[in-house]
Amino acid sequence: MHNMTLATIAITLFLVMDPLGNIPIFLSALNNVQPKKRPWVILRECAIAFIILILFVFFGKGILNSLQISQPALSISGGIILFLIALKMIFPGPDEAIREHQVMEPFIVPLAIPLVAGPSAMATILIFTSHPGTSPWLVLSSLTIATIASTVILLLSVPLRAILGQKGLIAIERLMGMILTTLSVQMFLTGLEQFFH
Repeated sequence: MHNMTLATIAITLFLVMDPLGNIPIFLSALNNVQPKKRPWVILRECAIAFIILILFVFFGKGILNSLQISQPALSISGGIILFLIALKMIFPGPDEAIREHQVMEPFIVPLAIPLVAGPSAMATILIFTSHPGTSPWLVLSSLTIATIASTVILLLSVPLRAILGQKGLIAIERLMGMILTTLSVQMFLTGLEQFFH
């Protein structure tokens, strides 16, 4: 991950946001919301998540500098974090706290945070914004692309679940986990290389 490109950052953020893996949770959370209102709730929650992540794009680096965290340390820890996220995508465990049955219309929690703008997405943005030579505007553009793609998938959640089925969604999520695994290992190796140089 020497040269960060728009595609690299956007794909990584999209994989970390994991919209396909979030479809069942979104559908269960929106169970008691009128079908006509569901797209507006999804758009609102994704917009809130986007605003929260934008704050990390512009203020995350300042937080890291104040904590005096070096670039190799961030790259190595970022690689480990992404690797753990990827493992969870490939071998998911029960996540009852998020999957709890909702009686009221969800607002901010759990859809915007932690499903779309979760700790993993925040950590990934911090890793990219603090990478030498990576402009915050490049990260913002990538974040915009990833958020739009995630929002579209979540808006199409009902037909996608009907077409792919639960098994199909799980298979795609595991494939996305495999891709994220390779990206995380590359990030870890880059961090080690920077450390030894």
